[in-house]
Amino acid sequence: MNKPNEIAAAEPPFQPADRPARVPRGFLLASAVVAIGFAWPLCQLARFALGSELYSHILLIPFISAYLVWQQRATLPASSSPHRQLAVAFFAAGLALLAGYALMAFPTSTLARDDSLALTTLSFLFFFAGVCAWFLGRRTLRAVCFPLAFLLFMVPLPVLFVSWIETALQHGSAAVAYALFALAGTTVFASGLSFQLSTITIQIAPECSGIHSSLALLVTSVLAGYFFLRSPGRRTILTLAVLPLALLRNGFRVGVIG
Repeated sequence: MNKPNEIAAAEPPFQPADRPARVPRGFLLASAVVAIGFAWPLCQLARFALGSELYSHILLIPFISAYLVWQQRATLPASSSPHRQLAVAFFAAGLALLAGYALMAFPTSTLARDDSLALTTLSFLFFFAGVCAWFLGRRTLRAVCFPLAFLLFMVPLPVLFVSWIETALQHGSAAVAYALFALAGTTVFASGLSFQLSTITIQIAPECSGIHSSLALLVTSVLAGYFFLRSPGRRTILTLAVLPLALLRNGFRVGVIG
């Protein structure tokens, strides 16, 4: 029969859980300064997102990134040397974007609202990334690389880029719809983005391009790849699959209507 002291000696000593890594005060102060400096453009971005169907997801992006960092708070690596050279590069990029915005927006504004917000938001993200690289250690920076990169979804797409995407989705959806009509044996006369059937004419307008749902699907696929896939290649394939899925969805919708 074992004695109480022998049983206690055989048990492993209690080890407290690892404490979350401490956030440097300089990082918090510098982040607050950057946020205050960009307070007006960020407020304009929030108002723009509230009134936009295409960019309504922007308001959720910072909270999702913050949650991703909070989720791994207990596993963040210990302090290490910061990457000051990378920080300087981020600051230089942010200043260059601000300079470009100032040249194009003043004294007479020639920028669309989307383009203006894209420049100021991207400049803010570069400055924030510079603050992270200046104060956080290299290992910590690598650990939070995805949440930081995910913040890029806060940037509105330039107007010209949106027009290109809508045009590509329109023509891609038209090609899929025509293939479905042919597969079903439906008599149809196709002319560009229009389909003439026996009783109706269907035209794929920019509003029917599916860019809104495609952008939401892109954000969702990036998050799903981060949570459920470990291979960068598989994550990339999942993200790239958004385009054919969007074309198949729109083409199938047009084909069913026809």
